[in-house]
Amino acid sequence: MNSATVRNLLVRGMLAGLAAGLLALVVAYFLGEPNVDSAISFEATHSHEHEMEIVSRSLQSTAGLATGVLIYGVAFGGIAGLAFCFALGRVGRFSPRATALLLSGCALLAVYVVPFLKYPANPPSVGDPDTIGKRTTLYFLMMLLSVLLAVAATILGKRLAPRLGTWYATLAAVAAFAVLIGLAYEFLPVINEVPATFPATLLWRFRLSALAIQLTLWTGFGLVFGELAERLLHPKPARVASPQATPVPH
Repeated sequence: MNSATVRNLLVRGMLAGLAAGLLALVVAYFLGEPNVDSAISFEATHSHEHEMEIVSRSLQSTAGLATGVLIYGVAFGGIAGLAFCFALGRVGRFSPRATALLLSGCALLAVYVVPFLKYPANPPSVGDPDTIGKRTTLYFLMMLLSVLLAVAATILGKRLAPRLGTWYATLAAVAAFAVLIGLAYEFLPVINEVPATFPATLLWRFRLSALAIQLTLWTGFGLVFGELAERLLHPKPARVASPQATPVPH
């Protein structure tokens, strides 16, 4: 691709990320925020310490939530747009729409689902404040390992395809990814700071809502960006108006 096409796809990736962020914002507000409020209420009921509220809860759940989700969507949309430029034509003979959906699914798996299964999201009232640095470092380490291993598995599958065929090469690459991720799960430390008295149902609802937000974000991005990329790379030919027949005078 030339630089102009890459730039156009980058812009379209950011726009698609913004649109997907708006969809994810709706899910976060109506599905996620009630669980956050319940977790905060649980903490207030069971804690004897009262901290001064620097930013009001109403501002956090509206403007703060919108800012965080939309910036996240635009940033990852731009990164995914650049990844699309590299992946198109290299992962298979897929159309831009199909490549965008495949990329979104892989991003959802590598960037969120794999780290989530090792270090799942917790409500605000769960976790020791003294270990937040350690927990954040481990989570991003797991994310980095997942992304790198996903890229390595893709390269492995491409190199095995001429000898094994596409089907068996894909199975081998997926198996290698699963084994290495399993080893990472085994050797990275386990963190479980959920209080025994915390409601299991609330914890389950919170984690499901966090997963639903990411699923909405990446599905929306794949659909919107796929359409924008398809129109840019494979534009439909303009229809030529058929000339009207000139009436013959009698």
